[in-house]
Amino acid sequence: MTSNKKQHWETVYQTKTPEQVSWTQKIPDTSLSLIGSLHLSKQAKIIDVGGGDSLLVDFLLDKGYTNITVLDIAGEALDRAKNRLGKRATLVTWIESDILDFKSKITYDIWHDRAAFHFLTKENDIKTYISLTEKYVSKNLIIGTFSDNGPMKCSGLEITQYSKNKMHKTFNSKFEPVKCLIKNHQTPFDTIQNFIFCSFKKR
Repeated sequence: MTSNKKQHWETVYQTKTPEQVSWTQKIPDTSLSLIGSLHLSKQAKIIDVGGGDSLLVDFLLDKGYTNITVLDIAGEALDRAKNRLGKRATLVTWIESDILDFKSKITYDIWHDRAAFHFLTKENDIKTYISLTEKYVSKNLIIGTFSDNGPMKCSGLEITQYSKNKMHKTFNSKFEPVKCLIKNHQTPFDTIQNFIFCSFKKR
């Protein structure tokens, strides 16, 4: 199954420009605001799960963060980000992996995921993801998914929608909710997608 998923995302990044995919953001302002609100040091260990070729890493580097990891299933997406960053790419740890196969020797002060978690639709996969956050997050968890007013599919794939209560219930075992925000994302082709972003603190 992982190979099918990987092939899907490699193909997306091989055949489409950032302007041709719905998730592209010129400024990831909600993510930056939530990360900034945690008031952690610039040495905080941050992982961007499903980060792809998102510009979040660029902005975090600009703000002086020094311990950033970007994980994505698609090597093509990571290569795009590395090429864009040039020499600054060496300041970032890059991990090519399906998140469900992820293993780490370290824990992260901030686990950030915008629009990756909602692609998990099977109960066992969702449970695996939750267990990974419980194991590898030392302080803060930030998850952004389609809300229950958002799309039912993305990139041709089924997704799982989340409400505030559903998000809280999903991560309740080890995480305490801090805040949830409902945000409209305007895609590069001028459609609107409704997201929910929730920030949690490790209990």
